[in-house]
Amino acid sequence: MDHLGLAFFGAGIGAGISILGAGIGIGRLAAAAMDGTARQPSAVGDIRTSMIIAAALIEGVTLFALVVCIILATKAV
Repeated sequence: MDHLGLAFFGAGIGAGISILGAGIGIGRLAAAAMDGTARQPSAVGDIRTSMIIAAALIEGVTLFALVVCIILATKAV
C-alpha cells in the first residue's frame, strides 16, 4: 500500500470516528433534554435553547474534524 492509500485510509477512519462520536454525543444530549423536559415541563424553552446551542457546537467540532481529515488526505498527493 502506498502513501496515498494510507492517507485515504486514515482519513476515512478519522472521519468515521468523528461522525460516530458526534452521533453519540447528540444522542446523549437529546436524551438528557427529553429527560429534563419530562421532569420539569415548565422549563421547555430554556432546555431547548441549551440543547440547540450544544448540538450546534458538537456539529461544528465534527465539521472541523472532517475538514482536517480531508486536508490530511489531500496532502499525501
